[in-house]
Amino acid sequence: MSRVKEFDVDETCDAALALFRRQGYEATSVSDLVTHLGVAKASLYATFGTKHDFYVTALKRYAERTDSRVVAELSGPGSGVAAVRRLFDGYRAEILGDETRMGCFVVNAAIELLPHDPEVARLVERSWDTLEVALTMALERARSQGELPDDSDPATLARFLLTVLQGLRVLGKSADATSRLDAAISQAMRLIQD
Repeated sequence: MSRVKEFDVDETCDAALALFRRQGYEATSVSDLVTHLGVAKASLYATFGTKHDFYVTALKRYAERTDSRVVAELSGPGSGVAAVRRLFDGYRAEILGDETRMGCFVVNAAIELLPHDPEVARLVERSWDTLEVALTMALERARSQGELPDDSDPATLARFLLTVLQGLRVLGKSADATSRLDAAISQAMRLIQD
């Protein structure tokens, strides 16, 4: 007869995600996970595998949630430029509202583990590709709506905006990033609104 899990797998994964996001991969030990999650080491290994497997599971979970929200934001009806503006405003609000300055888990993973961890690199690249494609589609919509010049290149603009958005996430980890965030967002929007 199989044993029933004595913990909620989804809640435990979310709690591990928050711990990894706050402390990083290297600084989070298996003992930290056991203590923070209140789950025996053997149960964690049986359910999630190694610490690295658990980290990858948490990162996938975070990326899927974040990416689906961003795609929905950028692919909705209406102005493509307004959708991009809403995305930038949302990033700004999220960054400045994060009093712990944990930052974006995808960006944190990239900074800590790339290029030496191929599995994490694939997840990070997939997340960035998703954002870049969603931005490209919003900018193509903006061009077809006459918000961008006919000779503009939505794919190149999207790659630039992706870089700015990820840079905002990094800058947001500092104690007083408001003026830098505002200046970068203003310049990026000026580029697509002129």
